[in-house]
Amino acid sequence: MNDTGDAAPTGARRNSAGLRRDFRLLEALGSAEAEAAGGLGVVRVAELVGRDKGIVSRTLATLAEVGMVSRDPVTQNYRLGYRLYALAARTMEAQLVRASVPYLRRVVTATRETANLCVLRGGNVLTLSSEMSEYAFRGVGWEGVSTAAWQTSSGRVLVSDWAEEDLRRWYDVHGNDTAVLRPFATFANPAGGLESLPPRQGRPRITDFAGFLAEMIKIRAHGYATVDEEFEKGLVGVSAPVFDFRQNIVAAINVSGPKPRLGAHLEEVGALTARIARELSAELGAFPRSR
Repeated sequence: MNDTGDAAPTGARRNSAGLRRDFRLLEALGSAEAEAAGGLGVVRVAELVGRDKGIVSRTLATLAEVGMVSRDPVTQNYRLGYRLYALAARTMEAQLVRASVPYLRRVVTATRETANLCVLRGGNVLTLSSEMSEYAFRGVGWEGVSTAAWQTSSGRVLVSDWAEEDLRRWYDVHGNDTAVLRPFATFANPAGGLESLPPRQGRPRITDFAGFLAEMIKIRAHGYATVDEEFEKGLVGVSAPVFDFRQNIVAAINVSGPKPRLGAHLEEVGALTARIARELSAELGAFPRSR
């Protein structure tokens, strides 16, 4: 017999049935009720899934041992655990990388500049994937490289949907982080070429929270961010947000290139990148697909 009073199936069927029952527990802990209450007690979970509370208690304790759920030491309520979120994050990023490839290629085809898929890591931006420009004079590969988020268009986009108080706390911690600068390279000079670029003449860098907040408002209004030699001499770029099914920003598509080539077209490229990023977002379930 199983815990619902039915005869237990045999072999693989028994195993899959057990997994389905455990999954129902996770669904209950991921419900709006659980989120609003900061977790659920054993009795309430048992009521929601229609199972014996003793069996539910033992199952949740086992799931807690492996980090799939966690238990509040004060309220004794259960909530979804760190390991489940870690697995989901890795899966989401793998899906993002796979799904983004044709969209990054479309950006490169349209702009002939390098396109990157970026995510936030604390105070840094991490590039998950890149599609390279056909130009010999181009940005070097950024995959796996972290840069200070507040200095870059992609970093600013990735926090642009945050509430002002959250932005303030984040900026207070990370607003003085130093970027990892990677110079442009050419086939003739793979180590870089900054000395051959014109002096930095872009717009002033953001130096305080007021300027940072004003930039957030601009990004929300335009749907993309631009940088003009704020991050690196001779480098300009644009970034647009990628949303997931919850309507949250989970990544940014970034386009960067030398100012002499891209600088006069930042707004045009920004609008193009925002449109393609929105189409990728639709594939991830954020918006209805365009017809």
